[in-house]
Amino acid sequence: MLRPRHEVLIAMILAAALSRLIPHPYDFAPIGALALFGGAQFADRRLAFLVPLAALLLSDLCLGLYSHMEWVYGNFALTVCIGLWLRRRRDVWRIAAASLATSVLFFVVTDFGEWLNGTLYTQNLAGLLACYVAAIPFFPNSLLGDGFYNLVLFGGFALLERRFEALREPAAAAG
Repeated sequence: MLRPRHEVLIAMILAAALSRLIPHPYDFAPIGALALFGGAQFADRRLAFLVPLAALLLSDLCLGLYSHMEWVYGNFALTVCIGLWLRRRRDVWRIAAASLATSVLFFVVTDFGEWLNGTLYTQNLAGLLACYVAAIPFFPNSLLGDGFYNLVLFGGFALLERRFEALREPAAAAG
């Protein structure tokens, strides 16, 4: 049986993932926030990877699968790892810095994958730079989306933890 904390975390992550199904500005999505939040909130590392990954996969199945998904999912796993690092160091500034770092990581990793596996750019340094330059217009929405969803997830859950003792981690509830 799941604890109330896990139930709420899972519901929040699923809701964020399903928000990809409603109309939104291009690249304004919860992908980075799902991974960062899951990594930072679940004490069980298996759940930290499994719940956000399952939520992302569910939303991808609804939206349709796409080419070079391995780059998105690989980046997703790295972002969960950043969340795991953040887990015992959570404060507003570190969450904001991690949000920025994961947005940059997503930009670098997924556009590298597009360059490496795609056919739009030459397979040399000039092609790689052209790929990154072409992706710059999409970066602001990605950055804003990650920031927004991290604010909603981390901020919303912090408010819920303050209000409902059952949602606090056992060590925090005892202290």
